[in-house]
Amino acid sequence: MPAPLLTILVYVTVALCWSGGWTVGKLSVGAVPPLELSTIRFAVAGLLMLGIARATGSSLGLARWKLLLVAAFFGIFGYNALVFIGLTLGPASDGALIVPTLNPVLTVFIATFLGERLTRNKAAGIAFATVGAAIVVAGAQSDAPFSSQRLISDLLMLCGAACWSIYATVGAITMRSGSPLGVTAVACLMGAAMLFPFGFLEQGYRDVPTWPVSAWLDIGYLVVFATILSFVLFYWAVRRFGAGLGSMVSYLVPVFALVQAVLLLNERVTLLEIGGGAVILAGVRLATWRAVVTTPLEDAASA
Repeated sequence: MPAPLLTILVYVTVALCWSGGWTVGKLSVGAVPPLELSTIRFAVAGLLMLGIARATGSSLGLARWKLLLVAAFFGIFGYNALVFIGLTLGPASDGALIVPTLNPVLTVFIATFLGERLTRNKAAGIAFATVGAAIVVAGAQSDAPFSSQRLISDLLMLCGAACWSIYATVGAITMRSGSPLGVTAVACLMGAAMLFPFGFLEQGYRDVPTWPVSAWLDIGYLVVFATILSFVLFYWAVRRFGAGLGSMVSYLVPVFALVQAVLLLNERVTLLEIGGGAVILAGVRLATWRAVVTTPLEDAASA
């Protein structure tokens, strides 16, 4: 297969896997408690990736275990608690617009606190993304009577995007002493351990044996496709085609996720929301112009 066609095929597959996580996540939280769901998802994903990492001799990066704890707190515990609770309050389309589009530019912003130079392009991109996020939130309220529940959902998504960007930035540092697969496996297990006690605030896992088959299929998708397969494909593609092309996933995920939300979840997306998403993407392009963010976990957006 020609390299350009293979490149497109791989990144489209990754974007489809990650974008599908929004649709499946919305369906999941309609059937089972979100924190219990997240705990089981990352415990299973972490164990499977740990097994793969040990079988392939991949380093786990335990020399930087304190940073791994920070990464797990923000990227697994914080991000998933915020986003999955947000999905119980608002439509998947809001999260699909806010989180994947804001992640890259927020990562650029957070990286400046670790010594990366803040250029004019980056500053302009951050400003564009901020305006775009405000437009998306306003657009979500424009086609119906004001909904405080949906507003809270959007704010949770914004906070979730910030958590993931911290995870991406800290994760880039932990990668210096471990492999992407090994580091992510350990972070998933640490995050699952942090999420576990909060499941007792829901139904204490007593309901798990009664979960419908559809919920377990959803978890299977989140584990296999939205986490492991997409992760392996993404980093294989980065090594083969270069990290710069990985930025295209930031553009594809929200597009695919919105289409799925409309077709599969019967959600409505306003023109104002789409316009806000376009403004955010313009900010991403500005912020990463000639300096594409290559933090290894950044684009693993949003499952």
